[in-house]
Amino acid sequence: MADHRGRIVSSCRPDTPFIPASVIKIPTALAALHILGREYRFRTEFFQDTQNNLYIKGYGDPLLTSEEVALILTRLGEHNVREINSIFIDDSAFALSRQTPGLGKSANPYDAPVGAVFVNFNTVDIIVDGDGKVRSGEEQTPTLPIMRSLALGQEHRLSSTQTSVVPTHYRVNICQNGCEPREQMARLTAELFRGLQQQSGIPGTGRWARKRVPPDARLVYTHQNSRDLGGVIASMLKFSSNVIANAVYLSCGANRFGYPATWEKAHRAVTEALQAELGADTAAAIIQKEGSGLSRDNRVTARAMLRVLHAFAPYKDLLDSRRGIFLKSGTLEGVYNYAGYLEDGRPFVILLNQQDNTRKTVLARLRQSQCN
Repeated sequence: MADHRGRIVSSCRPDTPFIPASVIKIPTALAALHILGREYRFRTEFFQDTQNNLYIKGYGDPLLTSEEVALILTRLGEHNVREINSIFIDDSAFALSRQTPGLGKSANPYDAPVGAVFVNFNTVDIIVDGDGKVRSGEEQTPTLPIMRSLALGQEHRLSSTQTSVVPTHYRVNICQNGCEPREQMARLTAELFRGLQQQSGIPGTGRWARKRVPPDARLVYTHQNSRDLGGVIASMLKFSSNVIANAVYLSCGANRFGYPATWEKAHRAVTEALQAELGADTAAAIIQKEGSGLSRDNRVTARAMLRVLHAFAPYKDLLDSRRGIFLKSGTLEGVYNYAGYLEDGRPFVILLNQQDNTRKTVLARLRQSQCN
C-alpha cells in the first residue's frame, strides 16, 4: 500500500515478480492513454466499387457492437449508399504472426481472438429452445447463420452432461475448440452487417469474403466509434475484456510505428510509454507478452504496480467501483490479484500466486488499516 504521494507505507516482497493476470490491463490502459490520448476514437473505413459491393477496412475497433453497426448502416444511407451486394472484409491493418499469447481454445468469451475487423467482441449470444431451434439471445442482434453452426457444436458438448433437451442461453466465442480466426471474424462481421442491412431496408445480395480494398473502390464513409478511448478503457476494465485489451495494445503499436499492427510493435510502443510515465527501472519490472493478462509469462512487481497506480490516479474513475473502492481483479488458476484505490484514495496492490484465494481477506485487512 502507498500513500497519496506514491510512497510505500506497507509492503511484503514488493520487488518479487508475480504473474499479474488481468491487473496488467491497468498498465495497458496507462500506456494507451499516453500514446493515443483519452479523446482518441477507433475508426473503420467503408468503400464501394462499381457493383455496389461493400468493403469494410478496420483498424481494430473493439467496440463494433450491433448497436454501432446499426448506426453505421444509417450513416451509409446518409452517404448515398443505396445498395449493398457482396460484403468484403479487409483485415490487412493487423499482421499477427500468432494469436494472443496464452489464448485457450475454450468456448468462453475470454478466449475470443483479436483482429483488425471484428464485431460483438468475437462472441455470439445464443438461445437454443427445447425443440433445438436457435435464435439470437440479444434483441439488438438478428439471428445469424453462424449462430446455428456454433450452437450445434455447443449443444453436442452439452448433450454429454444433460439427459434431456432444455432451453439453453449462453454466450460463446466464435473460435471455440480452435478455428482459422481471420475467416471466422470476417464471417461474423459480414453476417451481422448483412442481417442489420436487411432489417434497415437497404437492398442487395451477394457473398462475403476476406479481400483487400481494390484501388478503384470509392471511400464512402469513415466511421469513428461513438465512444472515445476513455469509454473503451472503462468497458475493458469493468468487464475485464481480453479482446478489448489486446485490440488497444496492438493499436498502440500501430499508431506509434505504423500499420500493420504486430505484437512486436505493440511491445515496443507500450514499453516506451511506460518508461516515459514511470521511469526506465520501474518499466523494466513490468513484462508484458500481450495486453490482457492471459499469458502466464507476464510479470509485474508490487512496487511497479503501485507506481502505475500513482500515475493512473487521474483516470481512476475508469476503474470499476465496488463499495467506494476502485478495483481491478486478476484471476488465473493459482493467481488471485487485486489492484486499485481504497476509499481514502490510497493505491494498493495484492499479488497472490498461490493455491488459496485469500485476496478478500488481505483487502479487508488493508481497509481496516486505513481506519486505524
